[in-house]
Amino acid sequence: MSDQENFERLRQGDERGFDEIFRAHYTGLVGFAQSILKDRADAEDTAQEVMLELWRRRSNIVLETSLRAYLFQSTRNRALNRIRHQRVVDRLDPEVAKPAAAPRPDRELAEREMSLVIRAALEDLPDRCREVFRLSRESGLKYAEIATALGISIKTVEAQMGKALRMLRERLAPWLPDGGV
Repeated sequence: MSDQENFERLRQGDERGFDEIFRAHYTGLVGFAQSILKDRADAEDTAQEVMLELWRRRSNIVLETSLRAYLFQSTRNRALNRIRHQRVVDRLDPEVAKPAAAPRPDRELAEREMSLVIRAALEDLPDRCREVFRLSRESGLKYAEIATALGISIKTVEAQMGKALRMLRERLAPWLPDGGV
């Protein structure tokens, strides 16, 4: 069944419609939230909160776009709220220790270096470019869905993707065969 059909079933209180939506979108939402939050557990919590809110508000939700775009926008908002909340907590109680990251297994030096270079190149992108790039490449959203989720035009999405790809190509050229992406 399509998202629209499952959403209509959900609105009627049909748990099978909700299950189908959950199975179709949960993993993508976790990945998207993790790209924002940089923490798997927080990402899973965020995706679960979005799904729980979808169930709670099922009869009141009006979709102006696709269900997928709605879920990704909700996840983005919730993840950003989580970051804002953590900043407030950190400011109020600077003594709160953050958990240390688990040690990573040793890898080949070249692979590690390349991974760091790619990560650094992504982090060096302007915020909007990085966000558009991740929504497209990591979350698999179409340009129209990205435009809706971010409240920008499709032309702006295209321009931001072009800029992101250009900047990544320039930054990664020395590490790639034939010097290009």
